[in-house]
Amino acid sequence: MISAKLALKSGEIFEGQVPDRQQGEFFGEVVFNTSMVGYPEAMTDPSYRGQILAFTYPLIGNYGVPDPSTWESDKIQVAGIVISEAAEHYTHRDAQKSITDWCVENNVPIMSGVDTRTLAKTLSHQGVVPGVITTEKTLPKTFVDINDDNLVAAVSIDAPVTTGSGKYTVIAIDCGMKNNIMRNLNALPLTVKRVPYNYDFTEEDYDALFISNGPGDPAMCDETVAILKKAMTSKKPIFGICLGAQLMARAIGATTYKLPFGHRAQNHPCLDETTKRCYLTSQNHGFAIDEESLPAQWTVRFRNLNDNTVQGIWHNDLPFFAVQFHPEHAPGPVDTTWLFDEFYNTICEHTT
Repeated sequence: MISAKLALKSGEIFEGQVPDRQQGEFFGEVVFNTSMVGYPEAMTDPSYRGQILAFTYPLIGNYGVPDPSTWESDKIQVAGIVISEAAEHYTHRDAQKSITDWCVENNVPIMSGVDTRTLAKTLSHQGVVPGVITTEKTLPKTFVDINDDNLVAAVSIDAPVTTGSGKYTVIAIDCGMKNNIMRNLNALPLTVKRVPYNYDFTEEDYDALFISNGPGDPAMCDETVAILKKAMTSKKPIFGICLGAQLMARAIGATTYKLPFGHRAQNHPCLDETTKRCYLTSQNHGFAIDEESLPAQWTVRFRNLNDNTVQGIWHNDLPFFAVQFHPEHAPGPVDTTWLFDEFYNTICEHTT
């Protein structure tokens, strides 16, 4: 291990170490996650594309890295990880390697020995900022802001892929879709056509539309929003998750804004306004829907009880709905997986 620095654009510097094979500069937006487990799923979640992820739990890697079949994509998506202590001696029957070896093999910096408590407090007070993990003696003069680009283009699939053979056909827009979303959709009696973020399907024969999670600023996804606007005129059922909720909001004329430090954890309490029942949810996003900008025919169904932000929107008359949290979990609680059944039931009710 060799000495390294995590430098924030705002001027703060945190000391730590990286493996000697990971020398140089690694840029990204520095964010934090308060989860105790689920690091393989988080690190492979396309929604983290371009971000340096700091885990606040002090020990990461103690159950190693499991088989790729449990990952949320086919590779590590984060631009780097920052932890207090990396567990080199892991213990789990399904583990295949240590978290350090995994990062080194994929040329993803893993920085340990960092005061992640102070880092998280810094980010929660001033907001997330661009940063760099570096072994260089001189710090960079400029930092890369990942939200200036359309990150969805980097994580979406290149061509349509169809799975399942159900009676109803669902178009699933891949904006950086987690694997467990596809697992949940494929568990239903559906035919799922997974398409790229900029694929215009509006002239095709389908029964419902799904919009996935993904990274970055929804304002960068104008192509997807334009397609959504066309699709909504057909009044077919639509279900969106995370970025999908933000894109749906923008398609109906609402606006989105950047949260100070985002929601990234597995224990966010969300209230269902229709039943007054609270659910624990898994979340990973840095932007939110502006409630005041929603058209009159839309209702906020879910709210985050930590800060009252919008967590779910439903159309009053049409079969359109979306949630900001992750009902597919992986990692996290399974409290809201019933939303996939609600989507299927909505398709059955509105399709002849």
